[in-house]
Amino acid sequence: MAAVMAALRLATLLLLLLPRPPGAASAEPAPAPPPEPPAAARAQPGRRPAPVTDVAELCVCDLLVAQCDVNCCCDPDCSAADFSLFTTCSVPIVTGDSHLCSQEAAVYSLDVEANPPERIFKLIDQINPNVFCIHAANYKQALSFISPEMPTSENFDQLLKQFGSAAFSTEFDSWSINPDSQDSSDANETYRYEYGVPIQTVDAFLRLPSPVVSSWCSDANPAGFLVNQATKCSRLVSAEKCSTIQAVSMLFYINSSILAVPKSGQMVNITVQSIVVQSLNGIRTLLGSNEVLRLPTILDELCINIVLGVSYHITYTEAGEIIEAAASFVLGAITKEALSIQQSFEISFTQVNTKPVPLSGNPGYVVGLPVRAGFRPHGSGIIQNTNKYGQLTILQSTSNQDCLAAAGARTPVLFGYNMISGCKLRITATMECQLLTQTLLDLLKGQNFPEYVASFGNSQAQDVLDWVPITHLRTSEQSSCQIPVSLEIEVKWTKYGSLVNPQARIVNVTATVTTATLNQPPSGRERTIPITSSVAFTDVSSPAEPGYKARPTINVKLPFDFFFPFV
Repeated sequence: MAAVMAALRLATLLLLLLPRPPGAASAEPAPAPPPEPPAAARAQPGRRPAPVTDVAELCVCDLLVAQCDVNCCCDPDCSAADFSLFTTCSVPIVTGDSHLCSQEAAVYSLDVEANPPERIFKLIDQINPNVFCIHAANYKQALSFISPEMPTSENFDQLLKQFGSAAFSTEFDSWSINPDSQDSSDANETYRYEYGVPIQTVDAFLRLPSPVVSSWCSDANPAGFLVNQATKCSRLVSAEKCSTIQAVSMLFYINSSILAVPKSGQMVNITVQSIVVQSLNGIRTLLGSNEVLRLPTILDELCINIVLGVSYHITYTEAGEIIEAAASFVLGAITKEALSIQQSFEISFTQVNTKPVPLSGNPGYVVGLPVRAGFRPHGSGIIQNTNKYGQLTILQSTSNQDCLAAAGARTPVLFGYNMISGCKLRITATMECQLLTQTLLDLLKGQNFPEYVASFGNSQAQDVLDWVPITHLRTSEQSSCQIPVSLEIEVKWTKYGSLVNPQARIVNVTATVTTATLNQPPSGRERTIPITSSVAFTDVSSPAEPGYKARPTINVKLPFDFFFPFV
């Protein structure tokens, strides 16, 4: 029996080993194909992965929210009309990860030969010359900081099993960021204030009351970050109930702390910088102590310590963090007959470790504002003039018209205003020519005459191409002793940009010193000569192109009753 069973097994084995005839159907189901590896495993190990960051979407100079930043060629808020006003691209190239062997770069430039100038944008591939570079960045979690999992008594064994060996690796399935860890990274994200974002406080936002529909104050107006504002509005008051009206109390404006950055727990208290008390007849007195909080109080028939004005001053860092907040108050008094008061509110911002410099326009100059000037040391940006606000100045006329007494008196050159000033110099026989020449030159130009003038009212010191050099000329006579008698400054400007809203731009500045021969009087006698300084503004705007079509006009007369029954 055993021999028979062995023979059957051998026969069965031989049948299985024999080749199957073509076209024969299989009685058994075909084996299932092996499962495909994950997409990350199928990818070739040497292929460069797709970039995680699109360099065309990156823009480090885009600082203003929903507004075009000057000379920021990658700002998506800028239009073709805005690009035509640019003088340079502050960020000419934007790249991704600098550690990659091959990286994509966005290049920005301006075509100044086009009319109007146009922005040029192109994407290029840069090769990293560094030998030690990353060929493939296939571990996405390494591109951002993820808070590590802290060991606890519950997860210690699992962490030890994962990281306890001499070497460990991450499986492909774990390369996708864990949603839980993503939430934790969002929770730890660092926020900052941006332009126009409401300044947050513990309870809501920093209030800057302003008129909305009528002249009455509305407390629902938030103060925007880096938005300098000044408002005036009226508020209903009653002397009998003034102590219960929150909007006329100092506590209403300083009782809520400001958040240093949005959605954070770091708070900045509003300190009282100064308190000015205004009497009923308008006389103001600065109080010596700011530590005492003065609340509205009824005294006889008056209500004193009413808030008439609040001025906030915010100090911030370059990272968009508020570090200081101060408030200055103007307090007054009202009688029982008063039904309303007028309040004024103001807010200003200053970056830490910087000196605020007011602008003269945005971007073009505004008529009546000072012309900004400065110097340029070798290999650096513009350093604005050391006089007040970095202005271009000329000699200021005095009442006695004495040049030697007027030394040091300067007045700023205001854009669009032709100016002339002067004085009289008494010359004696004992005056030395060389000493008198230097004295008059310092009198006309000042101690530090600038080298550059800002072409726009908002030109930044780091944008050297936005500053125009001052050309110095000298006209003199042929003689042994020449003294300067006049300084003539000619400022040429043009209407730049769109014909609908042209901006004033300075294109050339010339300073001409005119000298004359010194004729000294006889001994014991004096002679008086005039010394003058002048500024002239010249519009050098070119006329509209021949292809420009002006708005059509209709020379017709409407019937006398065309608007009846309206007047």
